[in-house]
Amino acid sequence: MDRAQEDREPLKLRERAYDAFTQHLLARDIRPGQFVSQRELVELTSLPLGAIRELIPRLEAEGLIRTVPQRGMQIAHIDLTLIRDAFQFRLCLEKEAVSLFARTASEATLRELRAAHEDILRRAADEITPALVAEAQAVDWGLHDTVIDALGNEIISNAYRVNSIKIRLIREERVRILDSLLVSVMHEHLRILDAFEARDPAAAVAAVEAHIASSRARAIGM
Repeated sequence: MDRAQEDREPLKLRERAYDAFTQHLLARDIRPGQFVSQRELVELTSLPLGAIRELIPRLEAEGLIRTVPQRGMQIAHIDLTLIRDAFQFRLCLEKEAVSLFARTASEATLRELRAAHEDILRRAADEITPALVAEAQAVDWGLHDTVIDALGNEIISNAYRVNSIKIRLIREERVRILDSLLVSVMHEHLRILDAFEARDPAAAVAAVEAHIASSRARAIGM
C-alpha cells in the first residue's frame, strides 16, 4: 500500500462511521435525547473505537450530539429551539436556491420532478401504503436536494445536508408524512414546480416559503 492510499484509509473509515451513525439515527435505532457511550456506538456501527473517537468532534460541531458532564454523550434533543433554528436556516438557503432554479433548471429536470410527484398522487388515489409513504418521503427530499445542489456550492450543500438530518429527526419524532399528509405535501411541491415551469423566481420563493411554513407549523403542532 502506497503512502497516498494509507492516508485515504483513515478518511474512508471516518466517513463510514459518520454514514453509519446518521443512518442509524434516521432509522430511529438511536433516538433524540438518548444518552450513548462510545462503546455503544462501536457496537451499533460495527466500526473500531478509534473511528468513533474521531467521529465525535464532528458530530458535536454539527450539533448532532453534545457531551453532558458526568453523563456522557446525548443525541440532539428535539425542542422548540431546534425546530425554530433548523427551519429558519432551511428557509434562508432554499429561498436563494429556488430563485436561481426557476431561472436555470432544464426542462428535462422539471419534467422528471413533476412526473415523480404526479406518479405518487396517482398511486395515492388507489391506496396509500407504507411503501408509498416511504417513496413519497424520498421524492419530497429529492426535490429539495436537487434544488440546493443546483447552486453548485459544496459548502452550502454540505451545510444543508447536516440541517436536513435535523429536519428529518424532527419529522420522524413529531410529524412524518402520514397518510393524511401525503397528498397535501405533494400538492405543495407541485405549486413550487408550477413556479419553476413558469420561470417565475418570485412565485417560486413564495411557494417554498409557504411550504416550509406549513412544515414548521406541523412540527410544532400548530
